[in-house]
Amino acid sequence: MNKGPKWLDTAIFYQIYPQSFSDSSGDGIGDILGIIERLDYIASLGVNALWLNPCWVSPMQDAGYDVADYMAVDPRYGTNDDLERLFVEAHKRGIKVCVDLVAGHTSIEHPWFKASCQPTPNAYSDRYVWTQSVFDGGDGSMRFVNGYAPRDGNFGINFFYCQPALNYGFAQPNPECPWQQPVDAPGPQATRQAMRDVMDFWLKKGADGFRVDMAMSLVKRDPGRVETIKLWQEMRAWLDANWPEAALISEWCNPTQALAAGFHVDFMIHFDVPGYPSLFLQREGGPWPGHSYFLREGKGTVTEFVGEYLKQRYACSEGYIAVPSGNHDFQRPNLLRGVDELEVIFAFLLTWPGVPFIYYGDEIGMRYLMGLPSKEGGYARTGTRTPMQWDDGPNAGFSTADEADLYLPIDPLPDRPTVAAQEEDDGSLLNHVRRLIELRHEWPALQAAGDMRPLVAEPWSYPFVYERRSGDERIVVAVNPAGRPVETTFKLDGVAKVDSLLARDATINVSGTTVHIAMAEVSYGIWRVS
Repeated sequence: MNKGPKWLDTAIFYQIYPQSFSDSSGDGIGDILGIIERLDYIASLGVNALWLNPCWVSPMQDAGYDVADYMAVDPRYGTNDDLERLFVEAHKRGIKVCVDLVAGHTSIEHPWFKASCQPTPNAYSDRYVWTQSVFDGGDGSMRFVNGYAPRDGNFGINFFYCQPALNYGFAQPNPECPWQQPVDAPGPQATRQAMRDVMDFWLKKGADGFRVDMAMSLVKRDPGRVETIKLWQEMRAWLDANWPEAALISEWCNPTQALAAGFHVDFMIHFDVPGYPSLFLQREGGPWPGHSYFLREGKGTVTEFVGEYLKQRYACSEGYIAVPSGNHDFQRPNLLRGVDELEVIFAFLLTWPGVPFIYYGDEIGMRYLMGLPSKEGGYARTGTRTPMQWDDGPNAGFSTADEADLYLPIDPLPDRPTVAAQEEDDGSLLNHVRRLIELRHEWPALQAAGDMRPLVAEPWSYPFVYERRSGDERIVVAVNPAGRPVETTFKLDGVAKVDSLLARDATINVSGTTVHIAMAEVSYGIWRVS
């Protein structure tokens, strides 16, 4: 299997939560025309790819991850024509656009599910997982909703009650549960074809690929996800034959499995394989107890992340691992952090191998807003989905609607970060991110396929130092998130010259094969060595 579309080698993604990015209509909800109006800003960042969260017809019980029509844009965002125009306008600016594919489940409002609820067998009866009786509670391998429909059976769910699981079959059907169909049964095979039809539809409209929600969840009772891997290998082969430039990005969060399944990119984030929370999310009293490495308190360790990353990376012969700034499902990096800490985080993220993803607003340091009431199934995630902050005008430039009509509240603090203020400040986080992106584009060693090896990565110790390499090009990166000065000395062969590419309060000295780095509190350094 080939590595996939060449454009991923230099891709830097920007993730947009459509309802919170830019409202062109004045109804308080972001929309596709609003994204089009902001494309010049997006291009100015230097990013060259977008990932859009779902914008399909939906009752919005899970913010669009409960799809009622895979082939139609929800009217609150615009029309199919608007989305096609977004593809065209983004392409004019050298920006690819990937959309969200919710492959594992639909809404209870989807016509497929409504048909499957009927007591009379029809073409959609086996599109979802149903037990044979409302008194059959299953075998514990899935959660079920009972007593919902005229059909005598309970339907399996993947997440919320309103998200019935599509039927891709069972890898090891329980013989005591005849409703558990094998993966090659007609129902599961029809579901696979339906997903190919959805992908084909949007690729013909101009989409450049898909981020697949809960990609690992499709086949049930699947130890080691063996049959799920085979399913996606089949999908990848179909894409390679028909759409070889299309990207396939998974929310699997186990790169060893996901990349073997044929995905071009998989994430390391807050679930499945460990490591990511220890970088950014761990806090005393929080959902991830402990001490993040990237906190001024300087009590964390980078070794859990580095160890797991290397384990995953060296187990994968194809594809890329993505370590994002954040996303719609967990807290933003700016939760009780200063701008200097965010600068160090981005120095790490944009010099790390794989494909970077920047969540909208993280480039200006938007805050995670604690204590917001749940919106559209957001619950604790709601505080990371608030409107983009463009300027100091009404509603931070997000919308002309009345404040009470906004999708979510704007950050109420008077010093909230905005694009307009940071555009005018050369020392802002926004312009720091731009410089890092420019640096990544300039130096192949910093790009997705560049090699990486840790130089200094000690348990419960600072700084973290690593080398990026491509051919003869070598770059050393050091980050010190701790609120104290640190120094380190290590060996590195073949260094006669050092050029500073970007640094803050960090110095490097080389004597023969000995390298000494001294760093002030909360600092970083990026140097070319030759």
